[in-house]
Amino acid sequence: MDITLLVTRIVHVGFGVFWAGTIFFMVFLLEPSVRSVGPDGGRVMGALQQRGFLTIMPVVALLTILSGAFLYWQVFAGLGMEWITTPFGTALTIGGIASLLAFGQGFFLMRPASLKIGALVASMGNVSDEAERDALLAEIAGLKARSRTHARWVALWLGIAVLTMAIARYL
Repeated sequence: MDITLLVTRIVHVGFGVFWAGTIFFMVFLLEPSVRSVGPDGGRVMGALQQRGFLTIMPVVALLTILSGAFLYWQVFAGLGMEWITTPFGTALTIGGIASLLAFGQGFFLMRPASLKIGALVASMGNVSDEAERDALLAEIAGLKARSRTHARWVALWLGIAVLTMAIARYL
């Protein structure tokens, strides 16, 4: 076996498990728990941001996608277009597209909303006017709802990617 393919597959599967598992954990357990405890939950999310969560996750996602693209290319280049129309090739193609959608929605929609929440929460200490404070809280609530919706879509896309790649070999 080619060592490059072996290492690439380990990177792809390892980071893919981390990416999908983290998103599933956040969507189904962490975010609802943080929301249920109220304002104190925001401190947990702030601590995650301070630890670089919103930087680490895109890197993990990119490593997953790039290693997957390399593996896909290795098979596609050797077998050509007719391979993509096989059940195996179709499943991997659907999984790859789903992971690209997950990355796009997570990086370009969910992440900016989360970063803005962090910035607005940090600026709350400088606001003394009650009306301005209420406006900031309303904006934060809207951004949280938007981020939550995007996170659920990212989880759906990653669920599709995981399932199609898990069953591709058996189709």
